[in-house]
Amino acid sequence: MGRRKIEGFHLAEGEYRFAEIVWQNEPMKSGQLAALAESSLGWKKSTTYTVLRKLCNRGILQNENGLVTARITREAARRMKSAAVVEHAFDGSLPQFVAAFVGSNPISPKEAAEIRAILEEAERGL
Repeated sequence: MGRRKIEGFHLAEGEYRFAEIVWQNEPMKSGQLAALAESSLGWKKSTTYTVLRKLCNRGILQNENGLVTARITREAARRMKSAAVVEHAFDGSLPQFVAAFVGSNPISPKEAAEIRAILEEAERGL
C-alpha cells in the first residue's frame, strides 16, 4: 500500500522520559534541564549532557547557546514511534496491528466510533 517507512527513529525509554522534560518545560536553559533530569531521572550532569548531545545530533532536540528546545513535537514523536512499531512488528500492516490490538483489548462503542472517525478522515486525506 506504499506506507512510508520511518527509518532510524527510535527513542529508548530513558531518552523519551528525558525528551518529556524538555517538551513540558521548553524553552529551558541546559543547566535547568540538568537539574530536572537529576531530580526526575536520577541522572548525573554528565549523563544529561551526553543524552542531550545525542538527541541534538539526531535532530530531536536543539541546544543553542545553552537554550534547549525540541525540534519535533511530542505528537510527532508518538506518530513516528507508532509507525516504527507497525513497520517492525507487523510488516507495515496497519490492519494486522489493529487486529492484534483489539483481539486482546475489547473496545467500547465510543472508542469504536472515534476510531471510525479517524479512519474516515485518513481515507479522505485530512
